[in-house]
Amino acid sequence: MSKLPNITTSIFTTMSKMATEHNAINLSQGFPNFPVDERLTAILAKLAKEDVHQYTPMSGYPPLLLKIAALVKKSYHRNIQPETEVLITAGATQSLFSTILALIHPQDEVIILDPSFDCYEAPVLLCNAKPIRVNLNDDYTPNWEQIEKAFSPKQK
Repeated sequence: MSKLPNITTSIFTTMSKMATEHNAINLSQGFPNFPVDERLTAILAKLAKEDVHQYTPMSGYPPLLLKIAALVKKSYHRNIQPETEVLITAGATQSLFSTILALIHPQDEVIILDPSFDCYEAPVLLCNAKPIRVNLNDDYTPNWEQIEKAFSPKQK
């Protein structure tokens, strides 16, 4: 029996199927159609032949964490601690899922601004928390009055 019986096929799956059926351009999600940078393929080819195949720490490959911290410093003039403030994930969905599972507890309430990415609700429900949906304004700006009305002591 599913823990999420009301979660259906994602909009991305639905739109991708429709694009294929109608021979249309799929704008529902990112489908990169450009070549991979030759520097990256050269690095991968080199490393594939070396004896460097080991699991990385849970937070990510330490040299990559350092480079991300340096990029944040350069781009945003903000110092961050790569060991405690950067986490490498396999993508946005996993990142959102892991973050929500880490921060939300049973009986919490989570405001989700709509329209929203369809991956917010499932981890909230798996935490036995309650998603509170608040619509954005017609111009996609936050509706602060509705957000304020949605607040409660259980909010996260």
